[in-house]
Amino acid sequence: MWKRILVPLDGSDLAELALPYAEELATAFKSELILLYAGEASEEEYLHMHELYLEKMAVQTKKVIRRVSPVVVSGKPAEAIVKYTEKNDIRLIVMASHGSSGIVPWAKGGVASKVIEGVGVPLLLIKETKRRKTEEKHLISRILLPLDGSEAGEAAITRVKELKYRLEAEVILLEVVPLGRHIRTIGGIDHILYPESEIEAFKAKSKEYLDKVYKRLQRGKGELKVEIRTGEVAKEILSYAKKKGASLIAIASHGHSGMTKWVFGSTAQKIIEDSPIPVLVVKSPPGVA
Repeated sequence: MWKRILVPLDGSDLAELALPYAEELATAFKSELILLYAGEASEEEYLHMHELYLEKMAVQTKKVIRRVSPVVVSGKPAEAIVKYTEKNDIRLIVMASHGSSGIVPWAKGGVASKVIEGVGVPLLLIKETKRRKTEEKHLISRILLPLDGSEAGEAAITRVKELKYRLEAEVILLEVVPLGRHIRTIGGIDHILYPESEIEAFKAKSKEYLDKVYKRLQRGKGELKVEIRTGEVAKEILSYAKKKGASLIAIASHGHSGMTKWVFGSTAQKIIEDSPIPVLVVKSPPGVA
C-alpha cells in the first residue's frame, strides 16, 4: 500500500521525531524510505553539509530499514516536498508539524499545512515535541477513526484497515452526534438545541452506519470497537482520544480543494490543529460528497 514513504527533514531534532513512525510503517509495509532535505537557493553554500547530514541519518535508519535513500533538493521546502511527491511515486508522507523554525501550529502557514493542502497522498502528521515512550508493541497501537456518515468521510477506512492488520492495532470507530446546530439570525449566529427524540434518532442512525463499517473492518488481526458520543464534535473527538490513550487519529479530507473543505468543515481543522497525538490525513477522491 505504501511502497515509498517520504520523510522531510530539516536538521532539527523536532523534525526527526517523524523517523520512528516512518520506520515502523516501512517495516510493516516493506516500504522504501526517502529522507528528503529541501534547501532554498540562499542555502546553496551549505549543500554539502545537508548531504552529509542526510547520509548520517540514512546510515542510522538502515539499522532498522534496509531500503533508505537520502535526497537533497532545491526550492522552498513546502513546494519542493509537493513537487518531489508528485514526480517520484510517493505513497505516504510522514513529517513533523514543526521543525527548525520552532513549534508553529500547522494552520498558521507552516510547511506542514502547505504540504497537506498541496499533495494528494496520505500524510501522517507527527505532533509530538519529544520521543514518546510506550510499553506497546508498536508506536501506533490504538487508532481512533472519526466518521460522519458521508462517503467522503470514509476515505481513511482502507488505510486504517491495513494498519489494523499489519500492526495488530486496536481501531475505534467513533461518531459524535451534535446536540444542536448553529443558524444565522438577524442578531448573528444562534445555537439551537435538538429535541431529545431527534438526538436519539441521530444516535440510532449512527449505530446502524457504524455497524456497517464494523463489518468491513472486522476480519484480520487487531481489535475493533464502536463508540457513539454526543456533544461538540471536535472537542469530543479529542477528549475521547485522550481518555482512551489513542496513539493516532485518522481523518479524511476533501481532495485538492484546499484546507477550507474538510469533510467535517472547521471540526476537522480543529482536530488536526489541536491534537497532541499524530494525525493521519487522507484525501477523499475528487467529486465524492
